Amino acid sequence: MINQEFTLSIYSENHVGLLNQITTIFIRRHINIESLTTSESAIEGIHKFTIIVNTTREQVEKLRQQIDKRVDVIKAFVFTNDEVIHQEIALYKVPTEALLNSNEIERLVREYGARILEITSEYTVIEKTGHKFETQELFEKLDRFGVSQFVRSGRVAVTKLSKELLTNYLKKLDKEETILD
Repeated sequence: MINQEFTLSIYSENHVGLLNQITTIFIRRHINIESLTTSESAIEGIHKFTIIVNTTREQVEKLRQQIDKRVDVIKAFVFTNDEVIHQEIALYKVPTEALLNSNEIERLVREYGARILEITSEYTVIEKTGHKFETQELFEKLDRFGVSQFVRSGRVAVTKLSKELLTNYLKKLDKEETILD
């Protein structure tokens, strides 16, 4: 079986220790997490974990099933890269002196659709939003000017579907509950 990149979207209430429980599932299966972000979702009181892994379809489905069994997890979904729209953000700190002595950094900022967040007498912070390969490519070009700090966020992603899968799932649960009452 061929490994490919998958995005897991996991929805839960914001409970202490849930992240540890979820990452333990990956550890037990010897699957490395490439990227992990958490945030509030569009549904009040519900948080979303976005986790990127490189594995097989079979392994990622087993992961999803294990995660779904956690009491604090509402629902977990798996997507391929062509089923989501995703971005990362990167910050680069370069010496301001390099910016002042060369038009090259300013040209790179424009060429890569980046922006300057802050300029001090000592350093300049540049922000770039994009895919990992884009933020890495800009890092490699800026590094010759002496990047003193570089950080890239984890992936944030939304599906290409017109509706949130969790909303449909919750409506389905409400209907089932109504029938049982």
